[in-house]
Amino acid sequence: MPPPPDPPLVVDIHTHMYPPSYIKLLSSRTTVPYIYQPTETPDSDPRLIILASDDDPSRPKSSRGRPVDSTYSSFDQKRAFMRRHGISCSVISLANPWLDFLDPDTALKTAQDINDDLDGACAENNNTDSPSHDALKLYAFGCLPLSAPAKDIVSEIHRLKSLRHVTGVIMGTTGLGKGLDDPALDDVYAALSSTATLVFLHPHYGLPDSAFGGPEVVAKSGHVLPLALGFPLETTIAVSRMYLSGVFDRHPQLQFLLAHSGGTLPFLAGRIESCVAHEREFVANGGHRQGPQRSIWDVLHTNIYLDAVIYGQPGLKAAIEAAGSVDRVMFGTDHPFFPPLGNDKEAKWLSVESNKGAIDGCLPEDEAAKRKILGGNAIRVLGLDL
Repeated sequence: MPPPPDPPLVVDIHTHMYPPSYIKLLSSRTTVPYIYQPTETPDSDPRLIILASDDDPSRPKSSRGRPVDSTYSSFDQKRAFMRRHGISCSVISLANPWLDFLDPDTALKTAQDINDDLDGACAENNNTDSPSHDALKLYAFGCLPLSAPAKDIVSEIHRLKSLRHVTGVIMGTTGLGKGLDDPALDDVYAALSSTATLVFLHPHYGLPDSAFGGPEVVAKSGHVLPLALGFPLETTIAVSRMYLSGVFDRHPQLQFLLAHSGGTLPFLAGRIESCVAHEREFVANGGHRQGPQRSIWDVLHTNIYLDAVIYGQPGLKAAIEAAGSVDRVMFGTDHPFFPPLGNDKEAKWLSVESNKGAIDGCLPEDEAAKRKILGGNAIRVLGLDL
């Protein structure tokens, strides 16, 4: 009998870290976003307050936001998580809110320091001569100083290409503050295109409370409505605005990786296509405004990758179908968010196992396709040395 095949290389492209330089930055602030160390209970975990709604003055600071334990910043714990779940490589990135809040005068230097911090940590981990070296590999998505002048953003995009372990960038949906369809981003998009830099697009602000019935309704669900619905719709709206404004027509080489399997875009792409085809305002139908010149399916198949952080087979099937093939879908975990609840610190993470289970369930007989989603696609697209 032939020997059993080697286990697949698993690459986690959606996994977050707050490196020491970022923790220090947030801890130095007193306005959103900031980290608060409870003085009344100094042994408690710090609290991360990242949204205005988290900074509710009617609640004590020690209960605002969410606790941030060492899981968010410890590379040792990241590796332990990887070993527990059979992950060969993690492409780490800052979690929201990135650097969108910085003063323009300090944004570039701060971004450089944090990107160097991430690259250095990955280099140390991957150094085969290091006493702490093991077989696990780390790479990173860099962050951009989006509050800085465009020339500073462009210069950092080019500088990142010199960092060996930075394989792309992470970006939120606000861009320079006016959304990703802002014409002022054209120089940034041109630089991303010319350097073949992949953009990992991740939501942060969700939708206003009014979309769910008001703050009282949202409060009753905790974070369920904002995270389960608000985040995916934020991504869908941002990418749809880019498409309608012609971003992908002007920059056909742009490459985006969308968090959470593209939100609801895989389900709604056909509806968007139909509405564009029937819009009387667009030149194609005798109107006065230029509509998108490419099919949204063409954009999905050539400019967009989707992660597989969707937690179920129906959503993953839609993601694979919308992406055009399994070649444009990549495994992720969203670690360290959604940890196991309870006292079993060695438990497998439901958020990880459900994503792996969806891949197995969608492709039960296609081992080659599963290997692509689990790691092969990320290795190919990001040029990872595994």
